[in-house]
Amino acid sequence: MTATAAITAKARGWPCLILNADYQPLSYHPLSLLPWKEAIKAVFLDRVNIVAQYDHRVHSPTQSMALPSVVALKDYVTQNRVPAFTRFNVFLRDGFSCVYCGSGEDLTFDHLIPRSKGGTTKWDNIVTACSPCNLRKGGRMPRQAGMVPAHPPRRPSSFELQAQGRRFPPGFLHESWLDYLYWDAELEA
Repeated sequence: MTATAAITAKARGWPCLILNADYQPLSYHPLSLLPWKEAIKAVFLDRVNIVAQYDHRVHSPTQSMALPSVVALKDYVTQNRVPAFTRFNVFLRDGFSCVYCGSGEDLTFDHLIPRSKGGTTKWDNIVTACSPCNLRKGGRMPRQAGMVPAHPPRRPSSFELQAQGRRFPPGFLHESWLDYLYWDAELEA
């Protein structure tokens, strides 16, 4: 297939679910997706196996190919690495809600031990807080402010973040993906 392959406007945005070699998603939140062009490139570079396809096709002057909707890596990617300390991962660890009041609006970082008192920006000192709670706590220690977090902060494992990610399914799920995605039972009810 050439780089000038034509595709209908209808199929342009159709992403492809990418699975590890064990047919588990590489990530649940964000869901491991590839743009259709990257999925086709991975197929031709022999890095993935096509598991499911859309009804739409791409064409070159000499070939036609159905767009992949699900692909699996040929080589297994180890998932037990230490998660990066990022704002997104802290929010994911804390369930995208304030550890003080449970709100999911206007989320920020909060240093349990304030930086002004020697607190560091590390997993065990950072929690998710809504702006009003963060402002109310200010530069005080949690007990001084009468605001104790619902759970103590700690470094999560990559498996814990994956499990937490299953609580937040994306807005769009193609039916061909559903056999490979395992959301929490409470969401299916």
